[in-house]
Amino acid sequence: MGVKVLKFGGSSVADRIQLNKTKEIILSDPTRRYVVVSAPGKRFETDNKITDVLYLCHTHREHNLPYDQLLQVVEDRFLAVAATIGSKVDVIAEMEVIQEKMKQGCSADYIASRGEYLSALLVADFMGFDFVDTAGLIVFDEGGRLLEEETNRKLAEELAKHEYAVLPGFYGTYEGTDEIKTFSRGGSDITGAVVARAVQADVYENWTDVSGFLMADPRIVENPKPIHIIAYKELRELSYMGASVLHEDAIYPARVAGIPINIRNTNKPEDPGTLIQEDHEAGPGTNIVTGIAGKKDFLVISLYKNRMKAERGFIRRILAILEDFNCSFEHIPAGIDNVSVVIAKSDIGGRLKELMRAFEKQLEPDSMECFTDMALIATVGIGMNRRQGVSARLFSALADAGVNIRMMEQGSSEINIIVGVENKDFEAAIRAIYGAFAENI
Repeated sequence: MGVKVLKFGGSSVADRIQLNKTKEIILSDPTRRYVVVSAPGKRFETDNKITDVLYLCHTHREHNLPYDQLLQVVEDRFLAVAATIGSKVDVIAEMEVIQEKMKQGCSADYIASRGEYLSALLVADFMGFDFVDTAGLIVFDEGGRLLEEETNRKLAEELAKHEYAVLPGFYGTYEGTDEIKTFSRGGSDITGAVVARAVQADVYENWTDVSGFLMADPRIVENPKPIHIIAYKELRELSYMGASVLHEDAIYPARVAGIPINIRNTNKPEDPGTLIQEDHEAGPGTNIVTGIAGKKDFLVISLYKNRMKAERGFIRRILAILEDFNCSFEHIPAGIDNVSVVIAKSDIGGRLKELMRAFEKQLEPDSMECFTDMALIATVGIGMNRRQGVSARLFSALADAGVNIRMMEQGSSEINIIVGVENKDFEAAIRAIYGAFAENI
């Protein structure tokens, strides 16, 4: 029998109605053996996520403010879920432990993790599965870095003892201690991926409230078409440029183990979702473009210097200056006598004039110009490098839409074309690019 690992997000475990959907999905396939759950999310627009309330509890305690009512909100929420699904979990006893830990000065990581912990207890009882705590199985070093091999070994050994199990997402412990350490927000995706790797799953199903990835942001493009299959490297490009359904760090453990990831919708389980795999064929009849994504608020510093190409170490000195400013670059497109440095405005903050003075003094350019309020848009697709006229179609679409291209760069893998436009043209540019390729999708 094969093995599938499932992760359910906060919206999938928010209340009895969602939990019934989750249970039906799990029981519909006997190979769905290991389930990772998040803390309950919002049930309606003005509701609160349990994790947010727990973080707020810790903040109140740190500032010597009362937090009992906030803990009561958490307790009432879990009691309501337990009652409606007929769970035998003693929520009150579990909350008493949490309250005592709060009095003793527990960490923010500990209190935040209790949403996933209680959620997993209830779901395990509801499903009739074993509960397996990730504390002591997912381990971090003292610097907070995930110890991948040790985690893989510990999870594999423990889960071999359980035919069906539910595990809490989001946290583990520091190596050799019982001190809770959480991933960043959205870290249950990572838990699901490391569990999938440990049990050598055939597929990692990530169940959320959307039916996978879309070709473009639906807030910009009306009814964008879904992406049915995407390669890991395409996803990396799109995620970097702001398209995000899955936690970015959750890709790596599954990719290392060669495990496909299937993004699915708990509310529409009949939808196939998006399958993320190592690669996919690109040829006649396949999509030219897989997806389009972008971000605003970059600045571009353009430097011109005669005979720059003959001057050794010019780019190295640019990078050294950026390092001195503790500033990362996004792209460095270059010509024979000119180079542009693309930087996120949030990265340089209020030090732009100081940075430009450093460039002027140390690089001695013949001229230098700064373009602010820039946006970057990535058009991504494995099929692009095997089709003629892709760039021409993209640039023609932008010209027809009246969008001025300030910068262009094509990755060495030839699966993406990045254009720089002004912030004010961002939405129009994405719609134009989508329109240019949508008929072939």
